[in-house]
Amino acid sequence: MENRTLIQRISFLWYGLDPSLGIILLCLVVVGNITFLSASSGTVVTWVEQGRNILMALFIMWITSRVPIKWLEKVSLWVYLLGISLLLAVALFGQIKKGARRWLNLGVVIQPSEIMKIAMPMMLAWYFQKREGYIKLWDFGIALCFLLLPTLLIARQPDLGTAILVLAAGLYVIILAGLPWRFIVPFLILGCIGIIFILVFGDSICAKGVTWPILQTYQQHRICTLLDPSSDPLGKGFHTLQSMIAIGSGGLFGKGWMKGTQTHLEFIPEKHTDFIFAVYSEEFGFLGNIALLVLFLLLIQRGLQIAATAPNLYTRLLGGSVTLIFFTYAFVNMGMVSGLLPVVGIPLPFISYGGTALSTLGFGVGVLMSINRGKRLVQT
Repeated sequence: MENRTLIQRISFLWYGLDPSLGIILLCLVVVGNITFLSASSGTVVTWVEQGRNILMALFIMWITSRVPIKWLEKVSLWVYLLGISLLLAVALFGQIKKGARRWLNLGVVIQPSEIMKIAMPMMLAWYFQKREGYIKLWDFGIALCFLLLPTLLIARQPDLGTAILVLAAGLYVIILAGLPWRFIVPFLILGCIGIIFILVFGDSICAKGVTWPILQTYQQHRICTLLDPSSDPLGKGFHTLQSMIAIGSGGLFGKGWMKGTQTHLEFIPEKHTDFIFAVYSEEFGFLGNIALLVLFLLLIQRGLQIAATAPNLYTRLLGGSVTLIFFTYAFVNMGMVSGLLPVVGIPLPFISYGGTALSTLGFGVGVLMSINRGKRLVQT
């Protein structure tokens, strides 16, 4: 009876949370912790630090899940303006580390670009909600301007990985809001032509002394290295080659937990952050990768299901965009570690070590929980 009373007393902790989403998230966190214990060996970070980050992310998720979605809608514009203000402050007064100006010291050092991963879809969802029933073609142009401002500020830092995520988050909202396909298809065709052009003329455009417009030199090198990692196996191609070797050496069943030779002989760079998927693949093999992919697919499926049944346009657009951001995180990270995409510094959701990124992901899950909770309250 005492145990039952205790459970009843603490039941408010999980009351209103979506069980399916919670179980999927718990499985990802467990997989992440197991992998991190192996990946962090030989590094300066500890499991205690990662545990603290996870607890912070879960706390943010829990708090956000309790916030009525109407409140989030009301503050969407102000969160966006705060993010833009902080990005401008970074451009003027930000700290420079490793050649990039991405951080702002406000007593505590923060990375304002992370705010825009959530602020951007919140802002655009709010805008289209205000225009519901009266959306015109020029509304998509205005939304694109809202999107390009923070994207360009972040790309200028430079931080291509975060800029891609912010751009993707905004584009998902614009597309889900009903952007006509006649405007989407030409960009898809141009993208395919660009990829084919790079593949066909790779040797010429990656030749020594050739510079590309717009892109930074290191970004050009990343694309050229993707085309032929063996061209600089001990330099720019080292990351990609070693991660591909680790993934391939895992075979069907993997080498076993804590038994990855590429991992523990220090061949995999950034093994506890951006390249943790290589550690996981080496130790758990192809079958382990299938299990991880299933977890991510279940996360995306549940998120889209919540978004599809959300009560209004704001919640549908926000829920859909947040869910597709999870997909973008996982797709880009796995692609770059596997040598299919350029290295852009995007972590694997709930698996990679990190503080700010985990907090952002936790907020995203909390938003989905809040949308689902609000829907159930309306139904009852």
